[in-house]
Amino acid sequence: MKNIVKGICLAAALSTVGFMNGQDKKHQHLSVSTESTSESIPAVRLVNNPDGTCTFEKGKIPTLKHMNTTTFWISNKTEEWEKNAHPAPRRQYVITLKGNIKFKVSDGSTFMIKPGVILLAEDLKGKGHSWDMVKSKEWERMYVPISEDADDFFIPDSK
Repeated sequence: MKNIVKGICLAAALSTVGFMNGQDKKHQHLSVSTESTSESIPAVRLVNNPDGTCTFEKGKIPTLKHMNTTTFWISNKTEEWEKNAHPAPRRQYVITLKGNIKFKVSDGSTFMIKPGVILLAEDLKGKGHSWDMVKSKEWERMYVPISEDADDFFIPDSK
C-alpha cells in the first residue's frame, strides 16, 4: 500500500513540472501514457447534505487516471482549531502518508483514514467535519486541490 501512496505522490509531482529547469510553464509538455485498468484505491468522500450538514460515502478512485490538478503541498503540522468542526476550504484530495485519523461528520458518524485510503474533501459549506488522531502523534499528508469543475473520479460503493 505504501507503494501506491508513493506512486500518487510521484504522479502529483510530475503534474507540476512547471518549476523544473526554470523554463516557462507554457512551453513545457509532459506526456504520460495511461492504460485502461479496473484497479482502484479505496477512498472516502465528504459531502454536504441539502440542509448544509456533512456526511460521507465510501468508495474508490480508479488508478491510472489523469487528475485535473495543478499543484500540491505536504504538511505534518496540525493546530488545535483544525480538529474542530470545519468545512473543506476547497475540493481536494487529502492523501495520508503517515497516521491514523478518525473523522466525524454532522450526525456523529465516524470513519478512519489511514495510509492507502484517499480522503476526498468536498464538504464546502456548513459546519463541516472534525477529526482526531488515533494511536498517532503526527499526521503527514499531501493536499492536492482539484481544478474547478473537474471530475473527482470518485466511484461510490454499491449500497
